[in-house]
Amino acid sequence: MFDFFELSNYHLVFAIVMSVINGLLLCFLGSKFFQIMQLSGYHNRGYFDWLKTSGGIYVGRLAMVSVLSTACMIVTDVIFQPFSEYFAYIGFAFYVIFCIVFIWNVYCSHQKVPLKQTNRINRAFILLWLIGAILTFGLLIVFENYVFFFRLGGLVIPPLLLPLLVPLVFCIMRPLENAISRTYIRKTKRKLAKYPELIKIGITGSFGKTSTKNFLATILREKYNVCATPFNFNTPLGISRTVLQNLDFGHQVLIAEMGARQLGDIKELCEIVQPKYGILTAIGAQHIATFLNQENVKRTKAELPNYLGKDGVCVFDMDNEIVREIASEAPCRKITVSLNDSKADIFASGIHTSSQGTKFTLHFGGKSFECSTKLLGLHNISNLLLSVGLARELGLSEAEILSGISKVYPVEHRLQLINAKGNITILDDTYNSSVDGSQRALEVLSMFEGRRKVVVTPGLVELGTMERLENYNFGKRIANVADVVIIVNRAHLASIKQGLLDASFDEGKIYEAIDMNATQETLKSILVEGDVVLWENDLPDNYI
Repeated sequence: MFDFFELSNYHLVFAIVMSVINGLLLCFLGSKFFQIMQLSGYHNRGYFDWLKTSGGIYVGRLAMVSVLSTACMIVTDVIFQPFSEYFAYIGFAFYVIFCIVFIWNVYCSHQKVPLKQTNRINRAFILLWLIGAILTFGLLIVFENYVFFFRLGGLVIPPLLLPLLVPLVFCIMRPLENAISRTYIRKTKRKLAKYPELIKIGITGSFGKTSTKNFLATILREKYNVCATPFNFNTPLGISRTVLQNLDFGHQVLIAEMGARQLGDIKELCEIVQPKYGILTAIGAQHIATFLNQENVKRTKAELPNYLGKDGVCVFDMDNEIVREIASEAPCRKITVSLNDSKADIFASGIHTSSQGTKFTLHFGGKSFECSTKLLGLHNISNLLLSVGLARELGLSEAEILSGISKVYPVEHRLQLINAKGNITILDDTYNSSVDGSQRALEVLSMFEGRRKVVVTPGLVELGTMERLENYNFGKRIANVADVVIIVNRAHLASIKQGLLDASFDEGKIYEAIDMNATQETLKSILVEGDVVLWENDLPDNYI
């Protein structure tokens, strides 16, 4: 064995070169697993859930790469070994070709949320390359000395280990990443300390956070210069990035959307932002898979009003039972809004929703105002009322509030109305994945009277043990509204379909699609002029 490490040994040179190349190939082969890990928030639980449901496809393909490479290497050894032992390395070319085919297929496949090349991902790729190269080199030495007839066998084993190597990489990196996160958070706190007059607002809830944030920002811009977290940047690093990159001395208001998946998440975000004002949107059975139960959801969302304390102000959606419970115990000053209760500080009446938008009468301060908006769905009016409640608290005049309301538009992918060719109307609700949100989307769809209604959905997720039942109920609700249904998600196909059938839905109007490409082809074949299509949820790749 020790002769192998002599510098004059060409097999050593070949082993080093192949190890370096194989480490690089493993990075490309593992890109799908990196994507899923990123979509799972770098948590192993979500990653391994995907492995159990959908990841087997990619594991099987990796196994095929190894099996085909092994066969070609053995055949090459048998054919060329008598001529020269160096000819055996021709088998390496076959291995590279099979790897490239796998990589190309992954690259060409449809990805709803592609892998983002962040600094964290780049560090993970470098570490995987090092681990892969070292592992390959060690295996090549073993095969060179103990399985000489298959000296390249050390190349084909690492791809089989990729599904485990990827989470191992992130486990090794976790202390470093935590240290980097703490550094960014400290910088964020120091920067915010330089803005003592800045009005800081936190918004949380199970759903409606992003819409409420955008509505509030639009209305407050009638009076203030506003900085708001973009998109769904609602994590410590997302908020830190917003503050460090976007906030400047010209801003008067900071609006931070606050997301959570477990107890303590909202408290952590509050300690970073230190808001004086808050909004609590509707709360439901969202992220139960990580919260474990509804009580933990309630306790986590209550962390915002509890943090605000006696000197803070929070706006509550009193139409939501859990929010009412939190409000009754909150120590902060309360502003209440409702679609139904005229005793609330701000309420709406005479709500008339059509396919073109919503008209309603807004009541606050003993006065009434006629309002019109492009927003669809009662839940969006609730979110608008929450924004109005805080706008009043921050000193906007009646005229400024009404002007702001007139400028509010639906948030992209959240019941967004799109007029397509052929007089086809699309209700884009692809960002929504909650039980209540799906109910409201179906309510809006039902308003398109006299037109054929098509629902495209992969179902509802992150509901823990309730997931199968809720998708069954979702199917029953769809049956009361839709004429045609396309189910995209294999995991929820049976539950949704059974709900549809139990509600006497025509089985011939139920279509199944394995992915969004297949969905598009199905739509092309069935849509006719005048149809209304509700895209309810478009789950990222870790759920399909």
